[in-house]
Amino acid sequence: MTEEQERATATGGATVPAGQLYIGGTWRDAADGARRDVINPANGRLITTVAEGGNEDVDAAVAAATEAFTEGPWPALTARERGDILLKAAALLQQHREELAQLESLDTGKPITFARMVDLGDTIDHFAYYGGLAGTIEGATRSIRRPGFAYTRREPLGVIGAITPFNFPLILSTSKIAPALAAGNTVVHKPAEDTPLTALRLAELLTEAGLPEGVLNVVTGGGQAGAALVEHPGVAKIAFTGSTRTGSRIAAAAAATVKHTTLELGGKSAQIIFEDSDIGVAIESAVGGFVFNTGQFCMGGTRLLVHRSVYETVLGALAEAATHVPVGDPLDPATVVGPMAGLKQLENVERYLALGEGRVVVGGHRLDLGGGYFYAPTVLADLDNTARCVQEEIFGPVLTVQPFDTEEEAVTLANSTPYGLAAGLHTRDVARAHRVAAKLRAGIVWINSWAVLDAALPFGGYGQSGYGREHGPEALDAYLQTKSVYLPTA
Repeated sequence: MTEEQERATATGGATVPAGQLYIGGTWRDAADGARRDVINPANGRLITTVAEGGNEDVDAAVAAATEAFTEGPWPALTARERGDILLKAAALLQQHREELAQLESLDTGKPITFARMVDLGDTIDHFAYYGGLAGTIEGATRSIRRPGFAYTRREPLGVIGAITPFNFPLILSTSKIAPALAAGNTVVHKPAEDTPLTALRLAELLTEAGLPEGVLNVVTGGGQAGAALVEHPGVAKIAFTGSTRTGSRIAAAAAATVKHTTLELGGKSAQIIFEDSDIGVAIESAVGGFVFNTGQFCMGGTRLLVHRSVYETVLGALAEAATHVPVGDPLDPATVVGPMAGLKQLENVERYLALGEGRVVVGGHRLDLGGGYFYAPTVLADLDNTARCVQEEIFGPVLTVQPFDTEEEAVTLANSTPYGLAAGLHTRDVARAHRVAAKLRAGIVWINSWAVLDAALPFGGYGQSGYGREHGPEALDAYLQTKSVYLPTA
């Protein structure tokens, strides 16, 4: 079989061109000519290769972004004119929705149905929302004690370094790029090394929408490129989504040049099922909360806390439901759980299950499906709260289940990890719902539901889940700075 035939087999017949870096409005190879393989996680085969950027490439990208910020047409545009470009981008993304969904599914292994509905829906919404919100950027006059005219201006920060992970490439890049551009910044985007394909296509479409040269630059590559971006003195802010461990290192490195940072990090989110909940709704929410995106979701509901009176009922229902979740080819519209995004993610899940903590109710093993990186949806019960599987982010389709007796105990258990990204609860008691939501240490709390997200609804971390907020006007504010101006009149 020829190399071209091998790639056609790996991609279901689609042709994915080799990727280059996008710097200053031009496509180029890495300065040293290095390249990286992009693997299809559903079958372990090569999709294509992309340029492997390094320090010299990051320097070039930051220089292009700096020039676009200071000397190009971008700073001369009004906020509403920038918003018009983002709205045109949203329309273009809608036109190319199926193409992008196929590419996202191919690159990450996520089921095509969810790529179409969730990933592309949210991506388009980010540009539409911030395209409209751009026109609201304005300062204010202030009344002060001294005679004179005082006012504030809201101004962009400068060059933004956006570093994004492998699990939601489009959503997590556009949740940074859209507000950064709306605010008037320029961007250097370093996508995850394993899933860079939609970042490159996005750059093409944003250019087609009217983004001037150098406003968005894309440097594909590994940790070296990311570190160079964080340490670069020409970068004003780092917007990062990824692990807490990496985020901590970024915060320390960014401090050396006093960069702004937004860090959306790990999570170990709890769902609470009270005795008065609708068990059917709660089970559906619990299963979706831990298998969605094959558990590779920082806001996944990976800890389930269940009132002891319904504990065994819930365990039985979970075992039945998890057994029948469709696992398989991500390009099959019926698939709910696809492969892990890469071999290292699959092996990480296996390391946690090898600890032997708790009782395996269902799952607990790799699945042999066409050479891909598949793991069975897994439920663990009878765990101590200090167990590593309870306290640490596994980032795979693994749910831990623990009983509780009182509302106070449920809240204590929910708040017992160092994370605080998301939480949820199920109850028919409205007063209890609001009372418990107020006590949960999490940036977003869902009641009788899970993972309801919107471009207008901010989220972010408490504790080791990071700081800053994405989505909503709060995210736009994070890409702006305030300048005060005073003119004496006497």
